[in-house]
Amino acid sequence: PRVCLHRHALCEEFRAWLSAVTQIELEPTVDISCAKYEYTDVLLCHDDELEGRRIAFILYLVPPWEKSDGGTLDLYSTDEHFQPQQIVKSLVPSWNTLVFFEVSPVSFHQARSFLSEEKCRLSVSGWFHGPSIVRPARRTEAPLPRSPHIPYDHEILYEWINLVYLDMDSQAQIQEEFEERSEILLKDFLKKEKYQLLCEALENKDVQWSRRGPANKRLYETAEEDSLPDILKKFLQFLRSEALFLLLSNFTGLKLHFLAPSDEDEDAGEGRAADTAGHSSPKPEQEETDHHADSNPHQPDQPDNIPEAQDGETQNGSGAPVCAGELRRWTHGHYTLVHDTQATEFALDLLFFCGCEDWDPEYGGFTSYIAKGEDEELLTVNPEDNCLALVYRDKETMKFVKYINHRSLARLKKHANRRGFWDFSFVYYE
Repeated sequence: PRVCLHRHALCEEFRAWLSAVTQIELEPTVDISCAKYEYTDVLLCHDDELEGRRIAFILYLVPPWEKSDGGTLDLYSTDEHFQPQQIVKSLVPSWNTLVFFEVSPVSFHQARSFLSEEKCRLSVSGWFHGPSIVRPARRTEAPLPRSPHIPYDHEILYEWINLVYLDMDSQAQIQEEFEERSEILLKDFLKKEKYQLLCEALENKDVQWSRRGPANKRLYETAEEDSLPDILKKFLQFLRSEALFLLLSNFTGLKLHFLAPSDEDEDAGEGRAADTAGHSSPKPEQEETDHHADSNPHQPDQPDNIPEAQDGETQNGSGAPVCAGELRRWTHGHYTLVHDTQATEFALDLLFFCGCEDWDPEYGGFTSYIAKGEDEELLTVNPEDNCLALVYRDKETMKFVKYINHRSLARLKKHANRRGFWDFSFVYYE
């Protein structure tokens, strides 16, 4: 009965008062739900926009609460594109306190991570509905730039990779497993000494990191490539190299290099893995040069006879295979979200992890793949030292990185200077 009385009060007396105060005509439709938040729970940045929602409200039913308990309602400022920027106000929950605000293109807010292990936050929340208003068009983000491979031969593979993965029989076995599952995790992928050099370089205080947002889509840090030590620049060149494109073709069966067999070749019984050790089938010299990319900011000087890549060759679906990627740093509070404007297309995701010692999945930071429009996880990729994860996704598959919660700080007891981990995140397109 008391719940019914509460609902009646919201839908009738309070709705009339709220409509008068806000000068917004509110309809009888009211959405109401009860929520319970506990230790490490979080509701990340969003704007509440949905057809007909006009006023959002939260009634707090909490014990005595301090800001140090977490769970504050954080309100964001926005830029000229109606994207969230900075937290400008934080409201601490308080017993029998009602908060309400207009739902608009700039009503970005979050419930900050809950830090108390003894308390929970109960609340009644929902939305008052009214006539829909015209919303501005959503801004389309520019994707990470894509580029064709850079012309390094097979020698770069022997410089970096554990020799086990350069054995042709091993590659055939990896491809068989990948084609069955569309994903694979290759452990101890790099030579131990190379991996150690990467980890040491990632700790370099001269590396410049930039925050990547906006908060309703993602929050992590990405490295400025110009500031990287030479070993990290060389590893990025390795990830963009022609030799790796061909090796990934052998690992996955995808056509990421012109030497890789196509489906038509296999149907005709002519397909075989191209030998990454430099013993691939003879090819016309002109055909080879046609698939080299011109020099770009990420590669060393190349011979003058390499033709410049055409615009059509740098986009998926035409021309040569391409890739896009970045070096990311992950710490407490970082995440990515599935969102309405997230591009979905056929692609091969590559993740290479560094600095993940004693990382527990309870901390978050793992990459989850879900079917578009569904909540059930198809696959989870956990951070693991010196591991290369490959995942092939289709147009109906989306991904996100789980919020890194307060539990991750416990790792500082074992690793005093290690607040998170790094990954090299690349996407390859046929």
